[in-house]
Order: sequence, then structure tokens, then C-alpha cells
Amino acid sequence: MAVLSKIRQRSLLLLVVIGFCLFAFIIGDLINSGNFGSVSKNVGSVNGQDIAFEDFRVKVANLEKSGRGMTATQAANQVWDQEVSIKLLEAEFEKLGIRASKKHIMEVLEANPNIGQNPMFKNAAGKFDETKFNEFFKANPAQKQMLDDLLKDAELNAKFQIYNSLVRGGVFTTNLEGKMQYAKEMDKVSFEYVALPYSSIKDSEVKVTDDELVAYMRKDEKRFKADETRELEYVLVDEKASPEDEAEVKKTVESYLIGRTEYNKETGKNDTLPGFANTPNTVEFVNEYSDVPYDSTYVTKKDLPAEHAEALFNLPVGGVYGPYMRGPYYCISKMMGRKAGGQAKASHILIGWEGSMAQNQKEKRTKEEAKVKAEALLAQVKANPTSMMMLALTTSEDPGSAQQGGDLGYFGPGQMVPAFNDFVFNNPVGSIGLVETQFGYHVISVTDKQDAVRLANVARKIEPSEKTTDNAYTKAVKFEMDVQGKDFEKTAKAAGLTVNPAVKVKIMDEYVGSAGAQRQIVRWAYEDGTKVGDVKRFEIANVGNIIVKLKKINEKGLLAIDEARAMLETKLKNQKKAEMLKAKAKGGSMQAIATANKVAVQTVADLTLANPMLPNSGNEPKVVGAAFAVGANKMSAPIEGNTGVFVVKPTVVTKAPVIADYADYVAKVKGMTGGYANRVIPALKSDADIEDNRFDFN
Repeated sequence: MAVLSKIRQRSLLLLVVIGFCLFAFIIGDLINSGNFGSVSKNVGSVNGQDIAFEDFRVKVANLEKSGRGMTATQAANQVWDQEVSIKLLEAEFEKLGIRASKKHIMEVLEANPNIGQNPMFKNAAGKFDETKFNEFFKANPAQKQMLDDLLKDAELNAKFQIYNSLVRGGVFTTNLEGKMQYAKEMDKVSFEYVALPYSSIKDSEVKVTDDELVAYMRKDEKRFKADETRELEYVLVDEKASPEDEAEVKKTVESYLIGRTEYNKETGKNDTLPGFANTPNTVEFVNEYSDVPYDSTYVTKKDLPAEHAEALFNLPVGGVYGPYMRGPYYCISKMMGRKAGGQAKASHILIGWEGSMAQNQKEKRTKEEAKVKAEALLAQVKANPTSMMMLALTTSEDPGSAQQGGDLGYFGPGQMVPAFNDFVFNNPVGSIGLVETQFGYHVISVTDKQDAVRLANVARKIEPSEKTTDNAYTKAVKFEMDVQGKDFEKTAKAAGLTVNPAVKVKIMDEYVGSAGAQRQIVRWAYEDGTKVGDVKRFEIANVGNIIVKLKKINEKGLLAIDEARAMLETKLKNQKKAEMLKAKAKGGSMQAIATANKVAVQTVADLTLANPMLPNSGNEPKVVGAAFAVGANKMSAPIEGNTGVFVVKPTVVTKAPVIADYADYVAKVKGMTGGYANRVIPALKSDADIEDNRFDFN
């Protein structure tokens, strides 16, 4: 009682202490998770221009809901790229004084099919009507935000069109460039040469240090700039069905074939239940015992699993086949019925009219005009059935089948609109006719029919048992505990596990090698408390467990040494070999240099700068360029090429004759520079001061 009395006396103090602890726990969790205060923060900035989190969040949510199958991270990354580009472009628009007129904005809106082709905004002549567009939003003030967003996007689009035109206008090709291209293709040089290949010096004789790699990258830091990355190595402990699990599923499926006895709790007696072969209600049986519901669809032989198709298709009605494996299932099947011509194949040409549901009308026409055109096509196809494919390609207004020459593939009864369905299934193969539907007029050719069968399938999925799952979990947990502070690969090998190749992930990545989309792992790798050498286990739904080790942190800046070595070591080694070979490429004549190096003097004829390929050496533009520059019968200094060091002695230099018009060559150079305008945004990004806080929110 004394104890209870003291508790009562101090209950207020206890409540305060407990409340404080809970508050501290919640605040700590918020701070650790990076969410505390996140609502008031910006998701990033571009050259000091903030990207507000709330606006960003809404755009990400809308993109996720757009039906494109994006994950939250993929949507966030796409919206981020868009927002950065918009901020950079808006700054350029302002700097250049680019403005968009109301007329231009409306033209952009009209070009949007959802607006320009919307019947609500069309006049009696079927054209986009700005007045109708404005009246709609006046009559629907609740849609004001949508209108504002549409106008804002259209204005941005209009400004970009102007900006893009300016950029493209600035990228032009002169007649002089055309003349130079003509010379590259038509000037020719023949020469003798001695080649001292880099391969003549062993790689082991030339070393490239880490400092040399760094020094090389420092000369062009922009080119070798790297984002911060984390290197992860991991093992997967799969929760997959064991041979025993598979055998158990097969045994269960086999038990459905024969009658069996089950205890009835209600009656207190054993009931004898019929098997799959003699059940009076097959549909009910399937729906009770199968993991896949009963399907009454008729299927052709080609739709059945190849290794069992013959046996299944030829079953008598009521006959049973199985058990057999079909993907991840053990199945037994019963023949329910057979239908001659149950699947059909047809081609068609669709001709729509104004008001029909044809999606790709190539010209405006009335219903009467559409019928006249369709009948003319029908006559052509009947006269020459092989013309169907080409006519469909060139005239059909069904975008889905036109590219296949009108071929619709196989389909079953009821899959097409009634008139189309009736023609195909009520006429023999080879029939050609014309039918009208809400989509337009169809010229139809029935190209094939196949018999189909209806099967009742009891399918049980092969899944890991509880025992198998528990064993996998135990193995994963044990490995996680054993590997702490130890060699990851050796410990994995001792446990019978395989370490997957290390993967590098950036801060906003979500894919982790063969483990697929695992955003939680990337987040863990970048958390402040995660250090190199740390190991953590993660559970992956429907897969098992993944145990991950943070192997290395590559800071933002230059490429990591191992990446740089893979990319640059051969180049730097060749540079060192070149200096060694240049010392050997000296002599009073070509033959003297060749003899001293135990190689032959080679000759080549009529090479051009446009095609500087040397036999046995490959692409060597510097060598061919030097041959043009040295002059006939003069020996060059040693030339550092792509595959070795060369000395050349031109014998004949032939200049192409002057021509009156270089337009074709100007056009050729212009074609080469066509994509230059697309480099603007990447160039703006590379020079921008971009602050990225997305990790705090995702």
C-alpha cells in the first residue's frame, strides 16, 4: 500500500517524464529520418532560384498517377530534370528578352490534341474556336487553376519555340565549310610509312601512377567530373521453393484426381468427395481448389504450353490430363468442349468519316464519301486479294493494324464489335466484305480460322513452405550476424552464399543490381550514420533477404581512381610508349628507320582525310593529315598516332579540281551539325550552380 501511495503522489511527475520521453523519441525519429521541418524546405535550387517542395510534390504525385507505371523515385527524378531545365531556360528567356504573344500562346494550346481536337472547343466548321475555349472556363470558374496551368505551360512552350529557333538559327554552315568537306573527301595522298606499334612494348614495362591519372584529369575537370556514389556488395538469400515443396504441391494436385474422404465437422462423419474427373460441378471444383479461377475462354492449340499442347488439345470431352507444370504452377486439366473455328484471323482497312470513332482520319469526309471510298477499296481487294496489305498500309485509318498491313491477328467471338464479329465468324476463310461500325467502314478479309478448346484447369502455385521460408530467414540473419567486422566474401563463401558484383549507386538511384528497385537500401547507404564496412539485412517481398555491405564511398569531384584507370590507363601508357618509340624513329631514310626497328617500309595509295584508314593499323587521321602537310618526297618527324608512332614520306599529293558549286557538301556538313541545338540544356546544366535536396524528401 505504501508503494501505491507513493506512485499516486508522484503520478504527475511520472506523466511529465513519460510525455517528455515520448516527445523526445518522436523528435529524434523525425530528425534522423530527415523529415523534420521538410515541409518548409525547398527541394533544391538552380543558380539561386528555389524549387519549392510543395509544388514539386504535387507534380511528382500527378506523374505517378498518370498511368505510365513509374515508381515514386522515377517520377521524382523526371520532375527534377524538368524543373531544372525550366529554371535554366527561364533565366535565358529573361536574359534575351524573349516574350510570347497571346496569339502565339493560343497557337501552342491549339496544337495540343487534348485542346485543339476537343469537340467542346470546336465551332460549327469543326475548327478550334478560341471564344468557345474562353467561354468554357468562364462558365466553369472551378477550373481556373487548370486554365492557369495550361496558359503557363503554353507560354513556356511558346518562349522555348522562339529560343530554339534562335539557337538553330545560330548554328549555320558556310560555303567555306562545304569547300573544306569537299577537300577532305576528294584530295588524295599516297605515301610510304614506317609504323612502330605501341604493342611492340610490353605493358608491364610502362607504369601509370595514381598521381599521373589525377594530374591528367585535372587538365579537364569538367570532362572527368563525377557525382558522389556508394559502392555496395551484397548477397541474396532467396525464399524459393525447395524440391520437397515442389513435390508436396504435386502430391496435392494428384490428390484432386481421385475421390477422397474428408471429415465433416457439422455432421461429425466422413464425407466421400468426388475427384476432378467425376465431379458433377467442374466449375465449382476449380474455383474451390485452384489458385487460378475458372476461365471459360476457348483457346487454340498454339495458345497451350508447347510441350503439352498435343495431349491437351486432343483430349476427349470429359478427359483429364496431368499433373504437369505450367510456369510456376502444377496443373491438371479437363476437356470441357471443342468449337470448330473458335478463333479467327482477319485483316481490315478502316475508312472513317467526320463524326465516326476512327482515331487516325487522314482527310475530312462525309459518311457518304467514306462509303464510296470503302466500296472502291473493296472492289480492288476482291479483284486482287494480295493487294490488301499495301492498301491497308497506305489508306487504313486504324493506326494499330495499318502498320501490320491490316492484320489483326487471332481473336475469339465477342472480342470485336458486333457487325465485325458476325462477318468474320459467319463466313468462311477467304471471304472479303464490307461492314459498317461506329468506327467507320471496314473492308474485311477473313484469313484463317482455327478450332479451339475450352479447358478447366486446377492450378496450384509452387511456393516455398513455411519451413523453407523460416530456414532462409535463419540463414540470412545468421550471415548478417557472422559477417559483422569480418571479410564479406570469405564469410559468404563459408555460408554457401554468393557475393554479387559490387554496384555503384547515386543518391537518387533506386535500383541495386539484380535485386531490382530497392530504394530503402540506397537511402541506408547515404544516411549520415552509415560507414564504410557497415552491413545490414533487408527483407524483399516475394524474394527473400538481401544482406548489403557498404564497400566504398566515392566523394563528389573527379572520377574514382579505379574508374579513371579503366578509362585512361591505356591512353597514358601509350603516351609513355610514344616517347620511347619516337627515340627509335630516327634515321637518315625511311629504310634506315625500318631496318633499325626490324619492320618494313609500307606504302599506301590515294588516302583521304575523310577516310584515313591505314592497312593493319586502322583509323589514323593525324598520320594522314601529316602526309598532306609534309610535302612530296619529304620525310616527316615521328607522329604520335592512335596505334603507334609513324614516320611518313609522301610520294604524290593530288588536289581535287575546283568546282563551281559546293551546295551538296554544305548540306552534308549541315546534316552533321543538325543535333547541335540539343546540346544547349546539357551545357547550361554543366555550368549551373545546382543544389539538390531531393534526398531529404525521398
